[in-house]
Amino acid sequence: MRRLTRKLTLRARLTLIYGGLFMVAGVLLLGVTYALFSQQLGREQRVLVRGTWQAPPTAAPPGSPPTPGATAAPKTQRSGPPNPVVVLNQNGDVLTGPAAEQVLEDQRRTVEAAATKSLLVQGGIALVLVGGLAAGFGWLVAGRVLAPLHRVTDTARRIAAAPAAGRGLHERIALDGPDDEVKNLADAFDTMVERLDHSFDGQRRFVANASHELRTPLTLGRALVEIAMHRKTASPDVQQLGESLLEINARHEQLISGLLVLADSEKVLTAVYPVNLADVITHVVAQLADEASAAGVRVTAEAGDAPAIGDALLLERLVHNLVENAVRHNVAGGGWVRVTSRAGAGDRVEVEVENTGPDVPPYEVEGLFKPFRRLGEDRLVGAKGAGLGLSIVRSVAEAHDGTVQATPRDGGGLTVVVSLPVDPG
Repeated sequence: MRRLTRKLTLRARLTLIYGGLFMVAGVLLLGVTYALFSQQLGREQRVLVRGTWQAPPTAAPPGSPPTPGATAAPKTQRSGPPNPVVVLNQNGDVLTGPAAEQVLEDQRRTVEAAATKSLLVQGGIALVLVGGLAAGFGWLVAGRVLAPLHRVTDTARRIAAAPAAGRGLHERIALDGPDDEVKNLADAFDTMVERLDHSFDGQRRFVANASHELRTPLTLGRALVEIAMHRKTASPDVQQLGESLLEINARHEQLISGLLVLADSEKVLTAVYPVNLADVITHVVAQLADEASAAGVRVTAEAGDAPAIGDALLLERLVHNLVENAVRHNVAGGGWVRVTSRAGAGDRVEVEVENTGPDVPPYEVEGLFKPFRRLGEDRLVGAKGAGLGLSIVRSVAEAHDGTVQATPRDGGGLTVVVSLPVDPG
């Protein structure tokens, strides 16, 4: 019963409540009416009058059977002992005593049966018809009452279905009508969404502004270090210090660039173009060939036709981060990375990046897609990368209505699959 109730909509439950209460009230009213009617019939009715009775010239023999359809004569109230009950049938025969009493009892039972049948059967049919009509009106009334709640639900679903966090927070319900509980709920929802919209917008502006502001001093610092290192009078210690500073500076620049890409990838894509992921993975593998060779990692590309649609720069950053992450987090010498693009199931295309590397517990995989999260010893300050690679991958994929799934490989490493909508053209 509880499962059935959970499957019913609120409108259906309200209709059942309206109809059920009406039927219960109707049955109670019918029962009370029947009880009062039975009590009224149970009173002693001695004589039924039909016209004016006159004594016939002859009387029926004593003990003769009663004639059906007889009419009782009135019993006159006089002083002294009461007159006996006298019944006059349709044939003109006068009945008295037990025969007259039997005729009256038969008449009472006939009237009671007919009235009971009319009250219960016909009243029950009328109750069912009126109950169905009441349930129909209850359905219409419940629909009108719940219509504002449907607007709240539809708006909340559109916001929740936005491909990126904060994407649909510009929507408002703006419900008009009386100042009742439903309007208070809609206004509270609008207030909450507005505050969230301001919060997300402020966060994106802060990241973008901070990243742009930090780029200038880092670029200036890198230039000063390079000038100091390349002076003729620079000692070996100064050169070694300069190389360390340049390495730290490069890591900070990488962090800032990642923050900018992460902020940009969460914006709405205003211009999209056809992009074949086969061309993207071929270009990215060629770019990272030197780094992979220096790390002793063999990278192979299986560029199958995978026409997608989106922002080419962001999709290139997505594949670049996946391959770069697979090269950097690999075994020292003898490792490999395999990059594949292909047509997926239905109207999807996929990019798969598989690599060897350290063992990754299944419960740690989801945390790798969060900003600044690394695995094991890579959480130290001197780690490879800034901890934003997979976060940017997920953000770019969601901005293109795509998904990212990662699973640990047997023997170490990860298999990451990015699924994107196919180009309909």
